[in-house]
Amino acid sequence: MGGKRTVGIGMDYSATSKLALRWAIDNLVNGGDRLIVIHVQSSKAEPAQKELWEDTGSPLIPLEELKEMHILKQYGLTRDPEVLEILDTVSRTKQVDVVSKIYWGDPREKLCDAVEDLKLDSLVVGSRGVGKIKRVLLGSVSKYVVTNASCPVTVVKGATISKS
Repeated sequence: MGGKRTVGIGMDYSATSKLALRWAIDNLVNGGDRLIVIHVQSSKAEPAQKELWEDTGSPLIPLEELKEMHILKQYGLTRDPEVLEILDTVSRTKQVDVVSKIYWGDPREKLCDAVEDLKLDSLVVGSRGVGKIKRVLLGSVSKYVVTNASCPVTVVKGATISKS
């Protein structure tokens, strides 16, 4: 047996981040592993929380606490029953330790910081598949993380929607 691993999932509640979560659970996470759901909030988040945890990110939040509305509100997160159900199921069926951590700032930089801070063995992120112009102007979070993270990064792509 290969030892317990720590796998991070970049979560912004988009369809592709949910696909990334499912992919990681189906293809990467084993029983006994730790799954850390990483949220990166914008700089507009609650000033008190941002000031308190801006440099280090929030403390690790256990899955049971993540289900509580007042905890979600405290960190400026939105309740997503689908994500909570997925996390609860993997926790019960695979005996995976599920926790969450919130950072504030640029998702590209904060996801790379999380790799170091949390000593991730692997990181899984979704790719929104933005067009070339948006990618040039805004940069691709997944491309940046793949290039700069110090652990293996898996990018899960969603179905592309062509615009006419």
